[in-house]
Order: sequence, then C-alpha cells, then structure tokens
Amino acid sequence: MQEVIININNVSKIYQGNPIPALSNFSIEVVQGEIFGLLGPNGAGKSTLLNILSGLLPFNTGEISICGHNLSQKIDEIKPLIGVVPQEIALYPSMTAVENLKVFGGIYGIRKKELKQRIDSLLAYFGLEQSKNRQLKTFSGGMKRRINLIAGLLHQPKILFLDEPTVSVDVQSKTLILDNLKEVNAQGTTIIYTSHFMEEAAILCSRVAFIDEGKLLCKGTPDDLIRDSGCENLESLYLKLTGKSLRD
Repeated sequence: MQEVIININNVSKIYQGNPIPALSNFSIEVVQGEIFGLLGPNGAGKSTLLNILSGLLPFNTGEISICGHNLSQKIDEIKPLIGVVPQEIALYPSMTAVENLKVFGGIYGIRKKELKQRIDSLLAYFGLEQSKNRQLKTFSGGMKRRINLIAGLLHQPKILFLDEPTVSVDVQSKTLILDNLKEVNAQGTTIIYTSHFMEEAAILCSRVAFIDEGKLLCKGTPDDLIRDSGCENLESLYLKLTGKSLRD
C-alpha cells in the first residue's frame, strides 16, 4: 500500500473582508511518488491551497499533515522537505542564471562545492547550460520558467509544489518542462501540480482533483474520471460539473 505523504482534511480558508471562502471543507490525500493535479480556473482556490501547504498562508479550520508532520505545529520540519515553484517568476532580472541559483542555494544552506555541482547538473538537464552566464532579463518566458523550476529543485525536495508551471511558455519549453518533470517524479519526487490545461494534466498526472470556488468537485485518475462520467475528456467533464468552460 502506498504511503500517504500529504493529508488535507476539511480545510477552509476565508480572507479578511471576503465572506466567501477561498477554500471550503477541502479534503484530499496525496501518496508518495505520484504527480497529483489540482485542476480548475483562475480564482478556484488552487494557489491558495499551495500557499497554505507551503506554510506561506494560515488556514482557518481543518488539519494538514505533510510527511507525518502537522503543518500548524511543525512547519520548520516541513520546509526542508518541500520545494515551491510559484506562478510568478521569482528571480532577479539583472543577475545571471548562475547568480540567481547561487542566491537560492544559499537560502537552502547548500555548501558551495555541492551547490555548484547541482547548478551545473540541473542547468544541463533543463537545456540551459549555454545560457548560464546571461542575465535573466535576456531570457525568453520559457527559459525563465525553467530557471524558476531549477530554483525549487536545488535542495532535492521530497515534495515539489508547482503553480501553473507552463503558463505563457512556448511549445518547445512546455514539452521540455513536462518531460523533465516526469523524470524528476520517476526519481522519487512527489509533485503537486496546479493547472487549467486539462489535456496537459491528463498526460502528466497520475491522479487529479477538480476544484471550483474553493470546493472539491471530484477526484481520481484521469482515465477513471473520463470513463465514469461518460465525457470525452477532462475539459468536457469540468463543463458538465460546473456549466463553465475553461476556455472562457
């Protein structure tokens, strides 16, 4: 039986001044070694949930455990185990790729020799070794996304949180990112991935959960959800569940 690595139990989040919950009694389990997709439109609650799991945002009710640690009580034990790749590019545009990654490596406390090896290895892995000494402001959107992803992988986290990692990137960069994420996962990293790209999620994710207006609509493997609903694909299932199209 696979180990449950993240347990989210009846979690709710209400932002001050807004009576409508950003998350409402939300519950899912994520098992070791899977790629779990949180699917829904902008404003559905995906980023709120990732910010909570990352320890960046408190929640109002419910319980969360990560790697056996209670999130509300043991965040210091959890932080070294997780990598976070936000939707916004969290990099310094006037610094080179290597300089940016050295900053993040320093934050993680990685020793200089080991950090250099990891940076060189990951830059090569993501096809950026030839651009490592260029300033980030000269990079394409897809290249910046890849550096953003490398920054979250430097300390070799057990769990990787990805918030819309392929938004606004070219097809080549998207394919490279997805292929590399599959390989990172195959090497043992559990991935939590948010997206509104249903076709992408169907290919990448072992299981998915639909979230809309802070509520869990359904969860399961992409194939099971499509088969059991009688829909053609995940996007048509979302339309059936909500009456809304993700293309609107």
